Amino acid sequence: MSKAMRLSEQWFRRGLWLLALVFAAFLIGLGSALVGDLPKVEQQRELDDFLDRPRAEALRTDIELAERQQREAQAALEQARLKLQVARSDSRTVRETFNNWLATRRATQLADQDPELLSRTRHLDALMQGERKAQAALEQQEQVALDARQREERDRRELGALEQAAQERWRAEQRKVELRVFLYRLALTLPLLAVAGWLFRSNARRGTWWPFVWGFIFFALFAFFVELVPYLPSYGGYVRYAVGIVVTVLVGRQAIVALERYRQRQQQAEALPDPQRRQELPYDTALQRLAKSACPGCERVVDLKNESIDFCPHCGICLFDRCGACRTRKNAFAKFCHACGTPAGVGLTQLVAADGRPAPA
Repeated sequence: MSKAMRLSEQWFRRGLWLLALVFAAFLIGLGSALVGDLPKVEQQRELDDFLDRPRAEALRTDIELAERQQREAQAALEQARLKLQVARSDSRTVRETFNNWLATRRATQLADQDPELLSRTRHLDALMQGERKAQAALEQQEQVALDARQREERDRRELGALEQAAQERWRAEQRKVELRVFLYRLALTLPLLAVAGWLFRSNARRGTWWPFVWGFIFFALFAFFVELVPYLPSYGGYVRYAVGIVVTVLVGRQAIVALERYRQRQQQAEALPDPQRRQELPYDTALQRLAKSACPGCERVVDLKNESIDFCPHCGICLFDRCGACRTRKNAFAKFCHACGTPAGVGLTQLVAADGRPAPA
């Protein structure tokens, strides 16, 4: 804070800066709520909106049916395997018994056992036939399960192709929606940034209502660089880099033009007479620059502690002069002498004339 300001003025200025920040915070909150609601302007579409719904529903129903058939076939397959295992066990047991009996029959050569041989042979044939039926039932259930699994896989592949095509169309639509929402944000924030730039270049930021002007400038910068820039469409980074290049060129051009204008103003000011230059310089600005050991006229560094320097060696403006009353060396921009309090520009002759006494010889 400048040492040239009054203490109360410094505190008032701090309070006004706080007011500017609070004003900017409320504007930022309002702008964020508005920018956040902009996507609601567009209709939100889901992935199913891009699907061939009748075909997709038919495929999903068929997949559910195939899955249910697979579960039922798997349960029946387990039962068929169990039955086949029991039939094979019975057949194996009866076959072993029959083989043992047949060996005994050959050893004894008893003709009265021929009817029993026929009976045992028929019983073994019946068991073998039952085993074959169990095997056929098992193979049938395996075929049913295989058909259901293949139908499910085929339906899933077709449904996946439909969903992939719908996904591509949905992503394309999402990119269009994001671009439109970005354009809405751009249409909202770009005018704010333009107004903020105009206010910054004008004298409004130094006027009576400067806290509100600076608050609006902070709000516009936040809206542009925080609420807009992160939503720039990427397209592989080309858009963001291109926008960065354009913004850098524009800002750089304005900075270069401002620098050239500043140099021209300084040259024109340095060509003016010294009293006029000191008169046109604001009092607070001159004291601020002197407090930084800089010339108030050209802003170059000057060794102000050297009492032999009364004029700027760069632009020639008067920095220190003598009081007209006490002849004390003082700041040429000061309004009063720091030693005797005489107003600047008042000489000894004028003081004596005002006092009514003759001037000393």
